[in-house]
Amino acid sequence: MRKIAIYGKGGIGKSTTTQNTVAGLAEMGRKVMVVGCDPKADSTRLLLGGLSQNTVLDTLRAEGEDVELDDIRKIGFAGTICVESGGPEPGVGCAGRGIITSINLLEQLGAYAESESLDYVFYDVLGDVVCGGFAMPIREGKAQEIYIVVSGEMMAMYAANNICKGIVKFAEAGGVRLGGIICNSRNVDNEQEMIEAFAKKLGTQMIHFVPRENMVQRAEINRKTVISFDPAHAQADEYRTLAKKVEDNTMHVIPKPMHTDELEKLLIEYGLAG
Repeated sequence: MRKIAIYGKGGIGKSTTTQNTVAGLAEMGRKVMVVGCDPKADSTRLLLGGLSQNTVLDTLRAEGEDVELDDIRKIGFAGTICVESGGPEPGVGCAGRGIITSINLLEQLGAYAESESLDYVFYDVLGDVVCGGFAMPIREGKAQEIYIVVSGEMMAMYAANNICKGIVKFAEAGGVRLGGIICNSRNVDNEQEMIEAFAKKLGTQMIHFVPRENMVQRAEINRKTVISFDPAHAQADEYRTLAKKVEDNTMHVIPKPMHTDELEKLLIEYGLAG
């Protein structure tokens, strides 16, 4: 079983990229569990066709400790197992606690047991936060591989570089490694070349360049992944390709984060190149 965490700047399309990639793996016959680690609880909606799902924290609040596995998970597209951690009531408590509570409960209830025959577990983690509960997938070795979703925009790359610093901090103790950078294109000038250079500086790879395509938004409006909404569309093939690249990936590294000045130099170089 491979345990993968997806990080990236808030609003970069991380949850969309994760769910479409998972759909590609599920279509290949892989058994995948997705654990949403965002209090918004929107990490599985495309796989579930928009069905609302009780979060782990909501279920615990309603049922107390008498919770069974099927109370906190639903079956989505092509047999994917969907779990949402949830969060505290607004203004009360730490949202990161939801991740800690959820993962611990899933372990106690046997969600990761050999009898479940999981090929993958994906953690879709809130924004670019690498502290507290949101760092749990990398801090305690719950995830073995990290993929960072990025674009050619300055703040997306800045966030990715910061996430790499978090990976370095926990790499030795937790054994987590960076599997690569996923570019979710924003049609920035020289974007593909810039992200390839950025990945190389970090000592990793740009595992895939996902082109910007309105079909992604159309599928989301219809509460589906692209693969389930329009399986013959070229964008569906992009996500299938990404899924296959993740499946075949053997490049797992401790990244080498860039100094801020070096990162800004890279942005200027490629931003002005065109």
